[in-house]
Amino acid sequence: MPEVALLEIENFDHLLRTTRSVRRNLDLQRPIERSVLLDCIDNAVQAPTGLAGENWRFVVVDERQAKNQLALLYGEVLTTLLEQRGMDMKPTHNALLNNLPEMPALIFVCAPCRVRGSTQDTAAEVAYYGSILPAAWSLMLSLRVRGIGATWTTLLSARQSEVAEIVQMPDDHCHLVMLPVGYTKNARLKPADRKPADEVTYFNQWPGM
Repeated sequence: MPEVALLEIENFDHLLRTTRSVRRNLDLQRPIERSVLLDCIDNAVQAPTGLAGENWRFVVVDERQAKNQLALLYGEVLTTLLEQRGMDMKPTHNALLNNLPEMPALIFVCAPCRVRGSTQDTAAEVAYYGSILPAAWSLMLSLRVRGIGATWTTLLSARQSEVAEIVQMPDDHCHLVMLPVGYTKNARLKPADRKPADEVTYFNQWPGM
C-alpha cells in the first residue's frame, strides 16, 4: 500500500479515536462563522440514510437569550436525572452546564417526530434513528477536524415542547441530539479507555448459544 495511503488511514483513525465530547478547554469568546457551520452540515447530510430518507433538519442557536433559556432547561433536566439516580454531578458535567450560555452555538439535530404506539416495532425504530443519527455523528467529526469541540447530549430530548417553544420548532418535528460547540483551546483529546475489538466481536455466531 502506498505510503501516502497509510498516512491518510492513520489520520482518519486518529480522528475517529479522538473525537470526544468536549465540555471544557473551549474558547468561548471566539465566534464560529455561520459559513463554517454550514460547511460542516453539508458534510453531515452526506451520511447514509435508511427508509426515512433525508428527513434531517438542523437548528443552530447562537443568540444569547435563547442559549440562556436552554441552559436553564438543561440544568433542570440534569439535576433531576442525577437526583433520580443518586449520583453526584461530575466536574465535566458541571463545566458544560456553566458554559452552555457562553457557547458560541448550540446545534440541534432534528427530524419529524415518531408517533409512538403498539404498531411501532424495533425495525421501524432502527430505520428512523438510523436515518438521522449518522448525520449527527458526521457533523461532530466535521467539527472536530476544524478544531471545533462538541458535546453529544440527548438530555433535552425529554423536554421537547419547551425546546420547541424556544427555537420555534413546528409541532411535528422533534430534536434528537444537541451539540454545544466551540473552538478548542488547549484541549488534549485522546482515545478513551474502551474494551478492544476482540473482546466485543463475535464471528459467525454468538458464543455459548
